[in-house]
Amino acid sequence: MRRALLATALLACPLLMGTSPAFARSVALTTTAERSGFKQTGRYDEVVALCDAFQDVYPQSVRCLTFGTTPEGRPMKVMAVSTSGALDPKAAQARGLPVVLVQGGIHAGEIDGKDAGFWLIRDLLQGKVGAGLLDKAVLLFVPVFNADGHENFRAWNRPNQRGPEQMGYRVTAQRYNLNRDYVKADSPEMQAMLGLVNQWDPLAMLDLHVTDGAKFQHDISITGEPTNSGDIALREAGNALKDGIIAKLATQGSLPVGFYPSFVEDDDPASGFIHGVSTPRFSNGYFPLRNRLAILVETHSWRTYPERVRSTYNTVLDALELTATNGTRWLQLARDADARAAALGGQSVPVEYKATDKVRTIDFLGYAYTRTPSDISGGTMTRYDETTPQVWKIPLRDEIVPATSVVAPKGGYLVPQSCAVAVARQLLTHGITFRVLTAPLRDPNAQAFVADAVQFSPTSVEGHQRVTLKGAWTKHSAEIAAGGLYVPIAQAKSRLLVNILEPTAGDSMAAWGDFNNAFERKEYMEGYVAEEQARLMLAKDPALKAEFERKLREDAEFARSPGARLDFFYRRHPAWDAGTNRYPVLRTDTVY
Repeated sequence: MRRALLATALLACPLLMGTSPAFARSVALTTTAERSGFKQTGRYDEVVALCDAFQDVYPQSVRCLTFGTTPEGRPMKVMAVSTSGALDPKAAQARGLPVVLVQGGIHAGEIDGKDAGFWLIRDLLQGKVGAGLLDKAVLLFVPVFNADGHENFRAWNRPNQRGPEQMGYRVTAQRYNLNRDYVKADSPEMQAMLGLVNQWDPLAMLDLHVTDGAKFQHDISITGEPTNSGDIALREAGNALKDGIIAKLATQGSLPVGFYPSFVEDDDPASGFIHGVSTPRFSNGYFPLRNRLAILVETHSWRTYPERVRSTYNTVLDALELTATNGTRWLQLARDADARAAALGGQSVPVEYKATDKVRTIDFLGYAYTRTPSDISGGTMTRYDETTPQVWKIPLRDEIVPATSVVAPKGGYLVPQSCAVAVARQLLTHGITFRVLTAPLRDPNAQAFVADAVQFSPTSVEGHQRVTLKGAWTKHSAEIAAGGLYVPIAQAKSRLLVNILEPTAGDSMAAWGDFNNAFERKEYMEGYVAEEQARLMLAKDPALKAEFERKLREDAEFARSPGARLDFFYRRHPAWDAGTNRYPVLRTDTVY
């Protein structure tokens, strides 16, 4: 089959007739983008054909693998590339080689990474660049993560982007945005990707994108973690990779920046920028929770397609060079971070970060612009003059600190049988260890979370009704039946575990609405019944009467609300449902 596809690729190039075999192989491994002068990009069948063709031409250095199938039935392709002979996870781990996962086309209209990756791999294997790099590292290249979206192919799928002439679309066939799906893992594509990640355990991941936004001179943004988040000692590697790529790009004709260049106020350059840390729904927020390195690459959408592909090519090459040079040190830092994560119980763990109010003024290379009233929108319209370069002096807030933290349990989490299947499915997807209880477990000192404020999102987000919870963990005796789960905190992915099971974490299962039933009131007391019971309770309990009267005096809103006043008594009555607003997962400080 592979040889048939290679033959098809060769026949598609009539100029190959009569040429030398070496030249024929070289041209057969080119992309539609290269052959069209980067005016066009190929369709997904080209990805499949090239993946197989590379393996046929370089059988000792390339493995073309299928790691999943999309909802529309397309094979999800990945290329393992190394001249070391380590072309499977066990071999890479046995030889101590760092694995670099390069992910293209998660947003399939932002397709620079696909064409840059194939071009770079050919040059590496032909010895044109990066001599010896692939002896020291394994490149795991996913040309198009969102294969179904790639085939939703037309012009104007990216109205804020220059080239190619046609491209794929942002979301999948099921309309999932894969770069909002890392931790919740709803889509079959993401489940397949996480299976690949669990198998290979890449030291570093590059997620290749194209920006939206304003017009300016900078051609690429490089951000990454852990640089401000995650394991503190591992930030040495995160900063070295990020800063190293930026430094190399600056010598290769690029104008890189180390933050995502999105204005604080839409389309207003004077408002400046705020740097931040992504949550784990995003690739670059997810991998640091696994104690691995993540780089978000964003070429600038208003640069031409050949310019963007070249800067992406350089970025991936630079990352490979840095990883090959520093791989031994960075792998040790990652292993040390794994060990520290396994001892995270009882420690404070940030689950959200923010920029402080500290501001510095930066020189940012933009263009002359005007902001004038628009008779079309009725608002203010920004117009950029790309013929007139200008240096903008604008504010940047990039001092990052934890915004919300939780104290990790010393033992772990207890999941009742009723929720075990849903939680186990999520944990297995991420490679998180747990134990299914074979006998009942009683823990008199467990902790339960009861929400005292519940705010449901008024709109759907990625098919979910999200919820924001406020509350606290308090002592609660737990009896977990056989079939429930014990999830120990003592494991390498403890930071990820905390972000999945802590209800106040912004991308937890609870925040994504997986337990919304627990935060809906299911039973009620009629008003006239509550009136009768309230009088009986007041007559019986002087302390309750005093508490009620004090609340009437001190809380004007309460005093004005007949419902709140009756609810005061219902919540203290034996009829009250103690399960209301109680998160079903418990915590324990005991190690089982």
